Amino acid sequence: MKSYSLLLATAGLLLVPLAVGCGGGVKEQTIQVNAANDPLSEPRSLLTRYAEGQAIGSESMGYPVLVEKVRETDPKRADILESGLAELQAATPAKRKAIATKLLEELQPQMHAGEPATEESPDADAE
Repeated sequence: MKSYSLLLATAGLLLVPLAVGCGGGVKEQTIQVNAANDPLSEPRSLLTRYAEGQAIGSESMGYPVLVEKVRETDPKRADILESGLAELQAATPAKRKAIATKLLEELQPQMHAGEPATEESPDADAE
């Protein structure tokens, strides 16, 4: 009889942690990304306006500064931005919308920094 009650007491002690748990469920947290943390925010804003038909104005004088801000965190995308902005400036007004739209696609936010959004995975050609 003593071994039976000892067995029940041991089983009870082992089951208590299962009933109590580890202090609750998974704590979900929302992380907000704001423009102040994204060096591509301002260039994307400009490109959006160009894609909508706005002409290039005096803001083009600040292009080198925008590119350098991006270069600090993402050199590959800075190169894309730099060549795209140069192409925009050299293009005729009729072609600027298409160039800006293409550049916007290449500079979309990503989960992994340093990889242009238009790159395809190596497995894409395997089919």
